[in-house]
Amino acid sequence: MLQKIKQPMPTPEDLINKIQFDYQNGKIWLDEHRMLLIHSSVMGSLRKELITTLGVERARGFLMRFGYQSGIKDAELAHKLRPDMSKAEAFMVGPQLHGLKGMVKAELETLDIDLENGKFYSEFNWHGSFESDIHTADFGITAEPICWMLLGYASGFSSYFVGRKIIFKETQCRGQGHGHCHIVGKFAEDWDDQEELERQLLPDHIVEELFALRYEISTLREKIADYTSPLTDLLINSVGQSDAFKQVCHLIKRASGSNVTVLLQGETGVGKEVVAKGLHLSSERADKAFIAVNCACIPPDLIESELFGVRKGAYTGATESREGKFERADGGTIFLDEVIELSPRAQATLLRVLQEGEMERVGDIKTRKINVRVVAASNENLDEAVKEGRFRADLFYRLNVFPVYIPPLRQRTEDIPLLIEHFLEKYHALYNKKTSGVSDKAMQALANYKWPGNIRELENMIERGIILTDNNNSIDMQSLFPSLIEPSHPMYISTRTGEVSPDDHNEQSAPDNIVEQLLANDLNLDELESQLLKHAMNKTDGNIAQAARLLGITRPQMAYRLKKQQS
Repeated sequence: MLQKIKQPMPTPEDLINKIQFDYQNGKIWLDEHRMLLIHSSVMGSLRKELITTLGVERARGFLMRFGYQSGIKDAELAHKLRPDMSKAEAFMVGPQLHGLKGMVKAELETLDIDLENGKFYSEFNWHGSFESDIHTADFGITAEPICWMLLGYASGFSSYFVGRKIIFKETQCRGQGHGHCHIVGKFAEDWDDQEELERQLLPDHIVEELFALRYEISTLREKIADYTSPLTDLLINSVGQSDAFKQVCHLIKRASGSNVTVLLQGETGVGKEVVAKGLHLSSERADKAFIAVNCACIPPDLIESELFGVRKGAYTGATESREGKFERADGGTIFLDEVIELSPRAQATLLRVLQEGEMERVGDIKTRKINVRVVAASNENLDEAVKEGRFRADLFYRLNVFPVYIPPLRQRTEDIPLLIEHFLEKYHALYNKKTSGVSDKAMQALANYKWPGNIRELENMIERGIILTDNNNSIDMQSLFPSLIEPSHPMYISTRTGEVSPDDHNEQSAPDNIVEQLLANDLNLDELESQLLKHAMNKTDGNIAQAARLLGITRPQMAYRLKKQQS
């Protein structure tokens, strides 16, 4: 039986509080999603051009799909902001956002949501539809309903929210001369013309043709060796496209055509092993072994035998002769990470390999010829280590024939979106999940972050974000930066503009005059938090969920802080 919603629906204050105008940086935020404020007449111009160029049918489909995706984004926000409300109350985020965005005033007439028993039916009256205004301004009164984008929005929002395909149909429209618009929404299979309605939400075949053309172009490019060499594919497509990193690629490409020893320098986590492997794969040694060794992980008394092998009986425990890493890499490439950790004896043996192309196993007298390209790496300045007497000068000069500096991630922030896409694809497959990517504000925070751990830290963040994020939801800032949800963590906080910075650098977290007042009253942060919690709880009559929304935090965060205050 259909239910007439009689109880008052939740007010939109929790949504309004999520809107931020960051005019200094030219951004508008709705929670963690970047929004745009544009003239409705501009949308009218776009609509007119689509109809003129593509025709009514294709323009309708395009705008409905556009609205559908917008509805999905807002449904994700509804799920996040009102997790503790009833389905009917949380569902009203969509109509309320429709109004807040200036699209239409949605007046609920009927709503029946009973997901356990497979029920969904709703009716709304729309007043002041922006689509009917801009359409009739250009085309006058029409014979068919024309609120296409709004219908797509309602369908996308409801489908995401309910978890099944919901389709809304406009039964009367102000663009047809009616006093207001009226829409009906129900399960797709409950409509007699289901196939036709669903077809409007499917991608246009023009788009499919464009994808097919792009695939053909990609196939042709694969035949051009210089364009899709292993080095280009591994470094450019998987790591970055910034000018700083393209310079690295240029140097490695130069080195790949020779057997020159390469020294990679850069901070921890910048991807030195990836670069070394790219060098190997783009060289004539690609079909031979690539052996990576982290010298810091091998005990100093074993490092020589691990690298160069050992003769049986050379020392206690050497029960059999065995080859070392260099022999395993014969004909190929060996990557020595943290080369500064080599013992003095190992440094001397490595120097001989580089100069003479020969070596002896530990305890052996037999000289073995070896053909290995050496790629060394260090996150320390080897020149300084030589001056301090911690590294052989003659070995440094042999390693430093072809130095390559890999810039830290904070110097190539334009690569961050590309890297994120790469890691999303990797961990979506690993965890069998599919998020909708990183939220706009989280993306800005990632761009502003200083990245002490570089690419390795970014990869770990994305992996954690995917683990903590539900399917089809955006990865938000709290999932990426644990410090934002751990009140005891002193390291980082987020500013209004999405920057993540040390807490003593967050000038925008409160107006200067408020800060001065707090300091004048000798009010510390714990006392301030206590007063804010108390005020929010009093204002919401003790409702933790509503108090959390009032403060712009989640319910678990609110409960954590209340418990902390009581202890």
